[in-house]
Amino acid sequence: MAGAAAPKRQDTRKFFENLSGAGKSIAVLTSGGDAQGMNGAVRAVVRMGIYVGAKVYFIHEGYQGMVDGGDNIKEATWESVSSMLQVGGTVIGSARCKEFRSHEGRGWFNGHACKHNGPHSPIVITCEKFSVCVDFGANLFRIIPLIFIWVFVNLSSSAGLIDEAAAESNSELHIVGMVGSIDNDFCGTDMTIGTDSALHRIIEVVDAIMTTAQSHQRTFVLEVMGRHCGYLALVSALACGADWVFIPEMPPEDGWEDNMCQKLSENRADKKRLNIIIVAEGAIDSHNKAITPDYIKELVVRCLGFDTRVTILGHVQRGGTPSAFDRILASRMGVEAVLALLEASANTPACVVSLVGNQAVRLPLMECVQMTQEVQKAMDEKKFEEAVRLRGRSFENNLSTYRLLSYRKADSELPNSSFNVAVLNVGAPAAGMNAAVRSAVRVGITEGHKMFAVSDGFEGFYKGQIKEIKWGDVGGWTGQGGSLLGTKRTLPGKHLDKIAEQIRIHNINALLVIGGFEALESLLQLHEARANYEEYCIPMCMLPATISNNVPGTDLSIGADTSLNAIVETCDRIKQSASGTKRRVFIIETMGGYCGYLATVGGLAAGADTVYIYEEPFDIRDLQGNVEHLTQKMKTSIQRGLVLRNENCNENFTTDFIYQLYSEEGRGVFDCRKNILGHMQQGGAPSPFDRNFGTKVAAKAIQWITRTLKDSYKGGRVFANSDDTVCLLGMRRRALVFQPVSELRDETDFVHRIPKEQWWLKLRPLMKILAKYKTSYDVSDAGQLEHVSRFRPKESNTETI
Repeated sequence: MAGAAAPKRQDTRKFFENLSGAGKSIAVLTSGGDAQGMNGAVRAVVRMGIYVGAKVYFIHEGYQGMVDGGDNIKEATWESVSSMLQVGGTVIGSARCKEFRSHEGRGWFNGHACKHNGPHSPIVITCEKFSVCVDFGANLFRIIPLIFIWVFVNLSSSAGLIDEAAAESNSELHIVGMVGSIDNDFCGTDMTIGTDSALHRIIEVVDAIMTTAQSHQRTFVLEVMGRHCGYLALVSALACGADWVFIPEMPPEDGWEDNMCQKLSENRADKKRLNIIIVAEGAIDSHNKAITPDYIKELVVRCLGFDTRVTILGHVQRGGTPSAFDRILASRMGVEAVLALLEASANTPACVVSLVGNQAVRLPLMECVQMTQEVQKAMDEKKFEEAVRLRGRSFENNLSTYRLLSYRKADSELPNSSFNVAVLNVGAPAAGMNAAVRSAVRVGITEGHKMFAVSDGFEGFYKGQIKEIKWGDVGGWTGQGGSLLGTKRTLPGKHLDKIAEQIRIHNINALLVIGGFEALESLLQLHEARANYEEYCIPMCMLPATISNNVPGTDLSIGADTSLNAIVETCDRIKQSASGTKRRVFIIETMGGYCGYLATVGGLAAGADTVYIYEEPFDIRDLQGNVEHLTQKMKTSIQRGLVLRNENCNENFTTDFIYQLYSEEGRGVFDCRKNILGHMQQGGAPSPFDRNFGTKVAAKAIQWITRTLKDSYKGGRVFANSDDTVCLLGMRRRALVFQPVSELRDETDFVHRIPKEQWWLKLRPLMKILAKYKTSYDVSDAGQLEHVSRFRPKESNTETI
């Protein structure tokens, strides 16, 4: 790993000394339904556990393997989790076990662990704690009382399976959970492992179906998984712009059949050639009667005569390669789970590692289980609004955004704001821009504004390429890559007078700018121009949209997730090409300018051995050390290497130089290949995350613009000249925050076009550890045990998917 410099924090090594895993054992198992990304979590647990000096064991076949014991319990090695990251499902197996639900079955597991293996064999280390890190399937929480963990030893002892001495030496057992469920139905985390990958499968199918539906003017009814939770259906409906969605938490009101048919008919009257209806498998009406795809099909055919087809996605949603998001999430959670085990004391309650916003946190397991059960209780009692609230703010935000965008009100029902709002894209294209524009236009129209689209950024602005854009004009935009409005890198500074003239001509009262670093520079220029041009004294908001994720004021940008998936998919294929060729190292160059986000996070998701970036300087000694590290790796069963290089990481150590250096220094041990990914990282359809993220931040931005317009409207005109009326909307840790662009100036390195502080740099030590580099891990942001409110789970302002 490039630049293995000493850590800045002096207490980091002390941390690892205090939390050493020496003499301790960790077991990892997967249970319930499989979910993409489980293998990434297992890999992270094993490698982090070995890294801190603990022994790590696989328990194959879930809880059944616990009960059966024997060969189901095996010690894991560093190499045994190689090539797992990109594999879907769970390679150590998962099974539901009736015996484990009984006290005798749970006691039988402990007997296997202590009696058959003995004090010097796997699982139990004499006089040490036996810790279990469990990757839970969501259904587990509904069927197994997890308090069993603390009664294992007593049960085993009383059943005569182990003697008193063994029982005493294994009297403490700690548990940490990671939720692996494609349904995202567990309270306490914004995202469960596997959900994002399942959305990828759904959207891939929907995108494919939309082309054939449009060709034949068809209506498609798609059933997605979600027996108790409608998250997949809701988010996929947002991501594809579905005409109607049915979820368990929002049963339609009586008379929904006529309302749905009327909406479908209106869409066809607007020359829309297809209709998409998404149904969660657990969808019900207000009388608890199931709503099935076949019933919907029969209804549409009977009432409208539309050619209608039904597609049930089924288990395809569980399959396939995990997305970049799920790999990163699983890796972060796996490492955090091991840290939680090492920090656990005799009185530490069982916890679950969760994602809140962009932060890993630890929450009491039983509190989260209770909250999850209360959701189902509320639904059983037909308290559906309460159930939605209990799902958390992420679910609430998705639902409210869908309601805003899904139905066009009649002109007579709209408020008459008399405000004109312009939308434009600035900088390089990024997947998800079109979803953001669609959302902005439709929410703006719902707010009563007249929306204007500006083509080709500020270049088109000063040339007068401005026209009104209406509800139907943005239909089908969510799944389109690039920028349908057109985008240029031109800054407004040289054309301020012409742009001001266009603002007067079209009576523009507010601006929404969607773009990357150039968009930030543009708003700064317009903010400064207020002193000379009153036309710029209007509300202006920026949404960060760039694959480089190099905009200050936000942890994530629209388009970065799509680019990461393109990088990871390419790396997977490149690594697979080495399966028939031993001892090969691949050098891959990524985009990003001077920002190493794509290289670092892509390297973590792809399982890279080394990643070179500008933010972490390196020299020839580091390069030599990396070659030696790979040379040692080639002596193991893992005989391939993956090296990522950010395009501007070093002026002299170019991709060609590194390739030639590795080729020469590795001669006789391994050979090398290089690949420059180039603009393929900017192309393709946006990922579900980028579609959803762009949709929701744009909706929030327009609502902010509406409030600011009302506050700024005085004397018959809009006048806004305070700093807080020119803002960037970004995600900061756990919340979406509007920040004046003038305050971001001090946070920015304008020479290299990057923020001065970047949160993802804290992932680099994690990446190095998983690549078997000796390094120190700064745990200043490690999740501490937090409690969830009984009535406010997922206490977060963030609006991630």
